[in-house]
Amino acid sequence: MSLPPRPRFLLTSRGRIRLGLAAVGAAMATGTIVFHLLEGWSIVDSLYVTAQTLTTVGYGDVAPQTFSGRVFATVFMMVGVGIVLYALTSTVQWIVQSEMLLTFGQLRHSLRMRQLRDHFIICGAGRVGSHLIRGLLSTDDPFIVIESDRQKVNELVDQNITVLVRDATLEESLREAGVEHARGLATCLPDDADNVYVVLTARDLNPTLHIVARAAEEQAESKLIRAGANRVVAPTIIGGHRMAMALTKPAVGDFLDSVTANDLELGFEQLEVEAGSELIGRRLRETVIRSELNIVVVSIRRNDGKIIFNPSGETQILNGDMLVAIGNAESLRKLNVLARSRVNAESVRQ
Repeated sequence: MSLPPRPRFLLTSRGRIRLGLAAVGAAMATGTIVFHLLEGWSIVDSLYVTAQTLTTVGYGDVAPQTFSGRVFATVFMMVGVGIVLYALTSTVQWIVQSEMLLTFGQLRHSLRMRQLRDHFIICGAGRVGSHLIRGLLSTDDPFIVIESDRQKVNELVDQNITVLVRDATLEESLREAGVEHARGLATCLPDDADNVYVVLTARDLNPTLHIVARAAEEQAESKLIRAGANRVVAPTIIGGHRMAMALTKPAVGDFLDSVTANDLELGFEQLEVEAGSELIGRRLRETVIRSELNIVVVSIRRNDGKIIFNPSGETQILNGDMLVAIGNAESLRKLNVLARSRVNAESVRQ
């Protein structure tokens, strides 16, 4: 799971630990040098007596003999013990605070997980998953990532992305990610067998969940569909098709790149026409979709599953239609408002 933010007092505790360790080291060096100069002992014997003094073990076979050495030893014992105690208490305090923060952070994280609704779950943050995550970051949709690789987890945490450090193939991991209340799930694990297992488990936990699965091998597509995936994406096959398109039909390839690039405003959107929308019952030519918003409706999917490609201006918009449109971001946002019911549309405008 994602780690809680590091508060300032934790950094202060670590600073105290470093200061304590530095003070102990300085005390060891000071005691060794002074005993060597006052008593004439060797460096090893001086270091030995210094360690005995700081650890309060006491003097045995080697002890200060001169008046100056005993005076220094007395003062050094008082100061040295305080330095060691300071270092020990700072270390213990940091350990206790770290454990408490980790425990409270886990509790807060678990509560936040339980409150997630209508979100997306991304299983795996590898090459495919990382691109998917970057795409979701450009939207306002909530999502959570399930990843077990610590290096990838740290990279995601640095981006303030909610991460669940678990094995995505386990049922309890999907439950903890809120699969029962999720809107969609994408499994991007590198192994097809693991993706099949995630799809089977997720479909059993949430029969209405929209599941998109990655297929590393072409023959895995049918297995993932049978397991319950709504869509299967094979990056190698798609990459081959795009390369063929770029080679044989470069203008078409450039157009597809323009509508899929995250840094451009032009893009595709799907919009469901809700009951009570002002678009219901109107023909396309009677709406402002093309004339004012400059949006092209590529297709309309009816409630019965029928798909009308490149609908004409005489095509009537019905309740529950799914419009697939292309246009700039602002125009698509306005069309989304029009597709809502009047009550929802008014709340959006406000």
